[in-house]
Amino acid sequence: MTVTGMTGDEAVAHAAKQSKVDIVAAYPITPQTIIVERFSKYVADGEVQTGYVCVESEHSALSACIGSSLTGARVFTATSSQGLALMHEMMYIASGLRCPIVMGVANRALSAPINIHGDHSDMMGSRDSGWIQIYVENAQEAYDWTIQAFRIAEDMAVQLPVSVNLDGFIITHCMEGVDVLDDDVVAKFLQTRQPMFTLDPKKPVTVGALCFTDYYFEFKRQQVEALAHVQPVLEKVAKEYKNISGRGYGVLDTYGMEDAEATVLCLGSTAGTAREVARKLRAHGKKVGVVKIWLYRPFPIDEVRAVLKNVKALAVFDKAISFGAQYGAVCSDVVSALHTAEKRPKIFNVIFGLGGRDIKPSDIEHVFNEALQTAKSGVIRQETLFLGVRE
Repeated sequence: MTVTGMTGDEAVAHAAKQSKVDIVAAYPITPQTIIVERFSKYVADGEVQTGYVCVESEHSALSACIGSSLTGARVFTATSSQGLALMHEMMYIASGLRCPIVMGVANRALSAPINIHGDHSDMMGSRDSGWIQIYVENAQEAYDWTIQAFRIAEDMAVQLPVSVNLDGFIITHCMEGVDVLDDDVVAKFLQTRQPMFTLDPKKPVTVGALCFTDYYFEFKRQQVEALAHVQPVLEKVAKEYKNISGRGYGVLDTYGMEDAEATVLCLGSTAGTAREVARKLRAHGKKVGVVKIWLYRPFPIDEVRAVLKNVKALAVFDKAISFGAQYGAVCSDVVSALHTAEKRPKIFNVIFGLGGRDIKPSDIEHVFNEALQTAKSGVIRQETLFLGVRE
């Protein structure tokens, strides 16, 4: 391996390059642009044998990816925010047609008002579109998960698209050291895609035909069953990836959970800050822990239950609002996962970071202290905590 200074966007582009994708169709949008800009340079310089499709919109980009994937090609794209929203229609078609596309998503707030900074509103708006969703903490994870995503997506038991989500600007534009695997190691790990079915003029088949009440339900049930295969496939892929990289992955990651009484659960870059705060508090004898979810869809119900079974209080961080709902999307999923568990913590929701507003260590320490108080008193906070908002 070689340690190279890269931003998160550059790490994703480099991973896609090493994955030997056949087709990239994309449209630039901040803060994703660097991914496809860098990849287009690989194409122009002859470093890859990839067909780069320039399109007029993100809707067209994903449409081109779907068509390419159906021919048996390995396909990659990237987008963000309003671009992802414009893809929304085609996201359901990509998953419904079982296209193992990998997409880098530079998470960014949705308009209005217009905002180019990072929160999770974009992907949370498409969380039920049938895509596998992975959230990364830093550039290293962005690189590693992009490579693993192709193996997961293309597995015969899965055959579903994957989004690798990285926080806008915090990860996409910040440079750090990334351990990059040798090209031949990645090539051996991924090998060539072996599609189950392909569009071929010499062997014509019908794809996406009109389907009424007779069979539509069965198609959707098949997608549910495919998602049920994701976790065992992911764990197998992660084990193999650890053998070549030395870095271990799974559905979630934890810190301090061996005796934690108060815990925070989050996605993405926030986990790094939360761990640092937890280290400080644990040094002062406070039993706190952190749970970071890598695999958000399909939601790792059993693992979340297991890791939280002895926790007394839990603060769930959401970097997006589910308007009109009791909790944010992540908190709703956690509550749903735990509601039949015999032992479960007192849970409260924390909404933070909207429009890229910074979350400081002192903010997270405040949440930990509130969770510790809840653990001690047993009295649950009834209202969502809007962290850092000006009244």
